[in-house]
Amino acid sequence: MARWLFPGLALAAAALATSACGGGHVAKAGTRQAHAAAGCPAAWAAGWRALAKRVDAPVFCPRWLPQPLTGQVRGDYSTQPYVAKDRSYLVSFLWFEKMPTAPYEVHVNLRGWPGRTSIPTCEDTLTAGGETVRPNVPCFADPHGRVHVGHLTATVYTANQGIDTWHVLYAWRYHGSLYTVSQHVAPPFTYETVIRSLDRILRGLVLVRP
Repeated sequence: MARWLFPGLALAAAALATSACGGGHVAKAGTRQAHAAAGCPAAWAAGWRALAKRVDAPVFCPRWLPQPLTGQVRGDYSTQPYVAKDRSYLVSFLWFEKMPTAPYEVHVNLRGWPGRTSIPTCEDTLTAGGETVRPNVPCFADPHGRVHVGHLTATVYTANQGIDTWHVLYAWRYHGSLYTVSQHVAPPFTYETVIRSLDRILRGLVLVRP
């Protein structure tokens, strides 16, 4: 079996099609336990502190990611974080393995828009009657309830664009900024197991200040 690691930025350029992640319905989640007292894991903390300083805003370090991923920035499963001119950022973690029947993929994105709480827009491509138009649409849509963890309340979105195509995405607002975490619905994960994975990631997020 062969394994490949694709750079997160290459995926961001390639995944521009309209999408809606796999079926199922997410009921409104009840209040869960608050964040664990432990901070960002020592082996990962430097990378997240560097990102917080670079964007001059708090970022959320994950204390857990689905195997075999780790939350180490610029580690075995992550490239250099992408930071745009408006200080919005993307940290993408990816593992891919070719299997006899279908590829296995574990792909998680953590993003933030410092100083902004509105949903960003993405360019869509629509063709009708031989004419192609490229309207701007919300980068995440089709909300399916909310998840409450400690002081965070995240909305679940199942139709997402760009780097989050075919992902389930959790979005929340914290002190005037928008943050998201998403995971690709792809083998070995189903929609239901992605939801459980995202719940666990959200529970373990640790705020890292610049």
